[in-house]
Amino acid sequence: MAHLVSLDNTAHRQIRVDKGRVEAAGAALNMVPVVLSEFLKLVVQYPIAFTKDKDTGRFACVALFGFHDSENLFVDDGRWDAIYVPLQVSRQPFFLAQAGNPATEDEHFVVCIDIEHASIGAGGERIFDTDGQETPCLEEANGRLAELLNGEEPTRQFIDALVHLKLLVPMQLEITFGNGETTQVQGLYTIDDARLKQLDGGAIARLHAQGFLGPLHTMLASLGHVYAMIDRRNKRLARAEVRP
Repeated sequence: MAHLVSLDNTAHRQIRVDKGRVEAAGAALNMVPVVLSEFLKLVVQYPIAFTKDKDTGRFACVALFGFHDSENLFVDDGRWDAIYVPLQVSRQPFFLAQAGNPATEDEHFVVCIDIEHASIGAGGERIFDTDGQETPCLEEANGRLAELLNGEEPTRQFIDALVHLKLLVPMQLEITFGNGETTQVQGLYTIDDARLKQLDGGAIARLHAQGFLGPLHTMLASLGHVYAMIDRRNKRLARAEVRP
């Protein structure tokens, strides 16, 4: 269970973070939320889709790692087998928390650390030097947190524009793996390519002016990685069968 505390350069001066264990800790994630600024890195290997919160009805963009709960096909023997690790994974064990009073316009964000995270231990890189100054390890984490924070609003605007144009539809994924096992992936949404082609020039021009046409096509292109993920799972199943 996460135990978040506000980061302090005195109390946490001796903490070290093992980046390899940061990645290994993502082995049980079958998807994570992502922001628009990541899309061109994600599209190299991951399918990008949408999920819908059953309580609020709000959509979120996610990168897909597996076909079942707690399945990550990109982590093998504790190592992330991918060119790019999404921000929601690589920024661990750091988080942003809101502080202050919104009513007095004194609201701000503070960096927190999960002191129970598996990446914290005797090995790894220090996050503060002996003088209490941030090390490159913490500076990199702060950059990832800033990218996530700054990406929230553009990503929300992107989703709202697609919802307004009725471009989101449930994904239909029925998969048969090499061992004969079948599965249906549910709860994911994608862009309705047929409806997109029917949009008038004005709607397309507005999407382009907002900077959303590129990410939209990136998401559609990324879905081809579903086949690569099937291949990853088939290879994992085959390895499991030959182990004594």
